[in-house]
Amino acid sequence: MTRFAAQFRKALWLALDHDVLNTAKAAAYSGILMLFPALVVVTTLLALVPEGTTLVGEIRIAFQQFLPSDTMSLLQISLQTRRIRSAQLLLSATGLSVFAGLGLMLSLMEGFRRAYRLPRGEWGFWQRRLRALMLVPIVLVPLALATLLLMFGHQIEDWMINNAGHDLRSMVLIFWRMARWAIALATSIAVSGALYHFGTKRTEHWVWVMPGAITATIVWFPATLAFGWYVSRIANYSRFYGSFGAGIATLVWLYITSFSALLGAELNGVLFRQRRDVESPSPDPEPASKAL
Repeated sequence: MTRFAAQFRKALWLALDHDVLNTAKAAAYSGILMLFPALVVVTTLLALVPEGTTLVGEIRIAFQQFLPSDTMSLLQISLQTRRIRSAQLLLSATGLSVFAGLGLMLSLMEGFRRAYRLPRGEWGFWQRRLRALMLVPIVLVPLALATLLLMFGHQIEDWMINNAGHDLRSMVLIFWRMARWAIALATSIAVSGALYHFGTKRTEHWVWVMPGAITATIVWFPATLAFGWYVSRIANYSRFYGSFGAGIATLVWLYITSFSALLGAELNGVLFRQRRDVESPSPDPEPASKAL
C-alpha cells in the first residue's frame, strides 16, 4: 500500500507537469458537445417505439444516477420546445456526436501520449483520427449496455421482490442494488482499460493497464457522488448562470471524468517506466581498478 501511494503521488505530480488540467478541459468541452446530441438521438429513437414514454423515463432515471440532477430536465425541455423532424434531428445530432466524440478521443489520446512520454508523430494524421474514431464505439457500446441494465433495473427489481418470499425481500433488494452498482463499476473499469489499451501507440497487455483503469474508477466514482451532493445541496448554478446552469454543471462533471481518466493513464505510465527499468537496467559503471 505504501508503494502504491508513492506511485500514485508521483503520477499526480506528473499529471500536473504534463498539463493534464488543460487537457481535461479540452476533453470536457468536446464531451459536452457530444453528450447532448447523443442523448437527443437516444430519446428520439426511443420515442419511435410504441412504449417510448416508459423507456424515456427509465433512461432518464438511469442517466440521473451519474449526470448532474438537472441535465436530463434541460434536455427534456429542449425537446419539448423545439419541434424538429425526426430524420433531420437524427442526422444532425448523429453527425455532431461523432465529430465531438472524435475530438474527445483525440484530447484523451494526447494526454495518454504525454503520460507514456511518447514522441509526437508516432501515428500519422489520418491513422490517429481513425484510431480515435474506432475508440468512440469501443467506449459507447459497453456504456450503452450498462445503461440498459440500469434502465430496466427497476422492472427486474420489482419482479425479484414480487417473486421472493416475505422474509427474503429485503435481502433480495440489497443484493440486486449492490449487483447493479458492481456492474456499473466493472463497466467503468472495462471502458477505461479499453481506452488505455487502444488509445496509445505503446500497446500493453490488458493486465498492465488495469491499475490505471481501477484507479481512475476509484477516483471518478466518489468524486461524482461528491459533486452530485455539492450541486444538489450547496451550489446553485442556475443562480449564477440562469438557464445554462445545468449545462455548466454537466461540463464540470465531464471535466472530473476526463481528469480521472488522464490520471489513471499517468499511473500506467509510471508503472510502465518502472517495469522497463527492471527489465533492462542500465549497466553498472566499470570499477576504477579495472579501468586502471
